[in-house]
Amino acid sequence: MSNSDTKPIIMFDMDGTLLDLAFDDLLWNHKLPERYAQTHGCTLEQSQAELYSFYQQYKHTLCWYSSSYWTEKIGVDVLQLQYDYKDKIRPRLGCFELLDYLKQNGYRCWLLTNADQVGLKLKLETINLTPYFEVMISSQEIGHAKEFVEFWQILQQKHPFDPKNTIFIDDTAPVLQGAEKFGIENLLTITQPSSESPARHALELEYPALNNLTELISILENKTFKVSNVKTTA
Repeated sequence: MSNSDTKPIIMFDMDGTLLDLAFDDLLWNHKLPERYAQTHGCTLEQSQAELYSFYQQYKHTLCWYSSSYWTEKIGVDVLQLQYDYKDKIRPRLGCFELLDYLKQNGYRCWLLTNADQVGLKLKLETINLTPYFEVMISSQEIGHAKEFVEFWQILQQKHPFDPKNTIFIDDTAPVLQGAEKFGIENLLTITQPSSESPARHALELEYPALNNLTELISILENKTFKVSNVKTTA
């Protein structure tokens, strides 16, 4: 068995983990309400109230992440809006430094995102993550959001992996909870998904947290956790 076979697969979320969530916050919380108000001739306050009501209704579902669904529902071309502001898409702290290290050291990396397939395509056109990943999956392809155990079951059928020899990093607690229910024990989160929002306090988070992604390098090199139980050494 080669050394790469014994190393854990490193699975990454995209938005808020590898990429700065500030883009998505700008889009959904500011630019979309503005565009919605312009399109429908209502005030910004009315637009915000209507959109936030929709957001709460569909949060953590595939619809929430679907550009085509929102375009049909609210009458605004959401994908075009993302392209209009794509220059705001940025990597998070340490993103490429970590990915370069993992590639050079023979780690297998997977990208698992709830972004729909056209949204994933846009992000990859803007920030070239593709060379670092052997598997890149949109939850739209799976048919379930990552929050649900079914996502992980179908993923494993499509791309077999050992949950006990996997590290998964995501900024969203319900997603990590879904992975944990499936059987992935080695879970990490992010203290500051968006550079435009205050960092969350690590001690208040449910899972061990990284700020700069390169912090994972010292964890791997120093073996400061056993792959089978990362949560015991937060």
